[in-house]
Amino acid sequence: MSDNAPETLPDRLSVDPRSPHHNEALLARGVGIRFNGQEKTNVEEYCVSEGWVRVSVGKAVDRRGQPLTLKLKGTVEPYLRDPAPEA
Repeated sequence: MSDNAPETLPDRLSVDPRSPHHNEALLARGVGIRFNGQEKTNVEEYCVSEGWVRVSVGKAVDRRGQPLTLKLKGTVEPYLRDPAPEA
């Protein structure tokens, strides 16, 4: 990858390790989400092509101990917080 080329993020990404859309290496670098122009820090999963994010609702959990989430529709803009490590 060249020095000035932007890295592309996947269309869909989840922080849940049980999800097929989970990518530990990418999440370790720090993925930020702008949703409808506002920075969101409580995003559990996003999908750019379908235009939605799942955000955690406070500290509430379901009966299996997973965070309760709310699906919001709008413009999703993911970006990397940390630059790529030097090879």
